[in-house]
Formats: sequence, C-alpha cells, structure tokens
Amino acid sequence: MYVITGITGQVGGALGHALLQQGKAVRAVVRDEQKGAAWAARGCEIALATMTDADALARAFEGAEAVFLLPPSEFDPEPGFPEAREVIDTIVAAVARARPGRIVCLSTVGAQATQTNLLTQRTLLEEALRQQPVPVTFLRPAWFMENCAWDVASARDEGVVRSFLQPAEHAIPMVATDDIGRLAAQLMQEKWQGVRVVELEGPARVRPVDIAAAFSEVLGKLVRVEIVLRDTWEALFTSQGMRHPLPRMQMLDGFNEGWIDFEGRRENIVKGTTPLVEVIRKLSAV
Repeated sequence: MYVITGITGQVGGALGHALLQQGKAVRAVVRDEQKGAAWAARGCEIALATMTDADALARAFEGAEAVFLLPPSEFDPEPGFPEAREVIDTIVAAVARARPGRIVCLSTVGAQATQTNLLTQRTLLEEALRQQPVPVTFLRPAWFMENCAWDVASARDEGVVRSFLQPAEHAIPMVATDDIGRLAAQLMQEKWQGVRVVELEGPARVRPVDIAAAFSEVLGKLVRVEIVLRDTWEALFTSQGMRHPLPRMQMLDGFNEGWIDFEGRRENIVKGTTPLVEVIRKLSAV
C-alpha cells in the first residue's frame, strides 16, 4: 500500500495518477470525504486525517509500504514558524507510532540553506525526519513552473509579466509538477537505507525573460518582463493581506542572490522532461 498525503494538490495528484497507472494500491489521505471522492472513484482507499491529528495520521500510515509526505505550506507564517512546527510534531508522532516501510518527503531546493526564509519550514521538517528510524528520501524540487499561473492574467490582458525574480536575465532551476509526481512515484517504489536526498529540476534553467517569451509564444502576442523593485515588496505584500511578508521576501532574495540553489553537483541533479512552454500553455488554457 502506498499512502499519499496532499493528493488533492498538483504534486500529490500527479503522484497518485502515476501510481494508479502502474496498478499500485493507493491510500489517499484527505481532510474530508468530499475531497477524496474523485480519488475513491478511481479506486483509492480513503483515510480521513489532518496534518495536526497524530492519531488519525498514524492510522492512515499503518501498513504502508511507503508514505509520501507533503505537509501544507504556510505562506504567511508567524515568527518562528509555529504552524509548521505543529505539523512537524504531528508527523513525527504518527511516523513513530505507525512505522511505515519508508518515506518520501517533498522538500525543496535550498532546504540546506542556513539563512531563514519561507522555505525554512522544509528545513525544519528535514531536521526532524532525519532523527526517525524509518528510511527517508527528501525530494528537493526546483521552483514550480506552475507558479506562472499568477502571471496569466497580466500577460494576457496587459502583455506584461511582473517579476519578483530578478534581474531579468538571471536563470534559476524550475520544474513542472507532473515531473515531480512521476519521480516521486519512482522513488516510493525503490528501497534504500537511512537518509538520501534527490534533487530535481526541469530540462533547462529559466530566466524571467524566458517566462515572457513562453507567454508570447502561447498567447501569440508580445509579452515583456517588468521587474518589481525590491524596495516596493514589503508595502505591496502587506497591501495584499500578508501580516509577515519578511520570510517571503527572504526567499525571493535567496533565489535572486543564489544562496537558494541545489546542494549537490549539477551532474547529479535529476532532470525532468516537461518544458516551460508546455506548462504555460496548460495554465493559459484554463
């Protein structure tokens, strides 16, 4: 039995699809039955649990050959990341009780960074799971290409992509969520001992100008990049409802300054196959 948390999201959904296509038995962990109905219809066993209920989560993990952990991300965390710490404590308790065969945990590029930022939530999770007796793989994917969904409206309506990633010619690793799901399905079926880290990026690194070019190709019109100046971020994020924008700003700084990147050697990074333009074509069709 393969247990998937976060199956209603993009990565978890791609993973569930990949395992079901291979004829594997899947248990989908969801917050309520309605959210799991579509997966139940596809043959998944449904387990009801939240990521802050250790008893329910332990029951969901029982008898699992492998568990995929995808904790919810808090995009406007309180100082010290108390929301993430509560989830981490719950996961650790559930794993200790259920003792699944192995764990594949969705982490992030830059999880090894020592500078505090929004991705520190995954750093904390890695630190906690490294102390558990269950074999664990940390899958560290690049920036999601699907984040370009935020740019669809402005690209279509104004011919502009407003970029917090900068400068416009600075390339960072990106990857499609379908590629993450497919690799996660492969990793869950492998066997290993102890802790390992697997890093994943797309077929080519991506610059803001590449995002604009992909939109231009898909929309059939010129789309240009407009850089959002660093000194405007705090006021902008606050105006959008964020109470604690600093971790998000620090994360963006990390990508722009280069200290959020992969830990391993370039030749050891797994490469996905989905090009950026394919993702943007799908996003733009919605």
